[in-house]
Amino acid sequence: MSPATYEIDPAHTSVRFSVRHMMVSNVRGEFTKVSGTIKFDSVTPANSTVEATIDATSITTHEAQRDTHLKSADFLDVARFPPLVFRSTRVVPQSGGGKVTGDLTIHGVTREITLDVEGPTQEIKDPWGKQRCGMYATAKLSRKDYGLTWNTALEARGVMVGDEVRIAIDVEAVRA
Repeated sequence: MSPATYEIDPAHTSVRFSVRHMMVSNVRGEFTKVSGTIKFDSVTPANSTVEATIDATSITTHEAQRDTHLKSADFLDVARFPPLVFRSTRVVPQSGGGKVTGDLTIHGVTREITLDVEGPTQEIKDPWGKQRCGMYATAKLSRKDYGLTWNTALEARGVMVGDEVRIAIDVEAVRA
């Protein structure tokens, strides 16, 4: 039995993030345009693969001025580096999910990252006859690891933008 191939459904997938702001709160945002392919091998899950692309220009924190700054050369520099790309290199199955390690490219810098994954869920047939499944993944990354170093020191100590970024991804995928 060969692996099942799924296409990420961008209308039902969300890539969210949060980062500390001024050492007192978290700014939350999301990328609204994501695409990709998941090849899931139910017999040997370790042979599964994931490739996903996020359009960096689709970043939103629901604050236009901040979104413009995040798209600028100070942060994502979307004019030079429009896609964020993830390609898995290793899948370690665990009960109810597993760990998916891969190469994540942001701002032209590629680093290894490990996603903690729940799922995939059992396939269901949607009202149009297509087979769907879902997954949920989380990870943390350092902005500095990707060359995202812009910051401002605060008078009361600390910095404007935290280094750690928490990521939460809900994926709904359709069997190809």
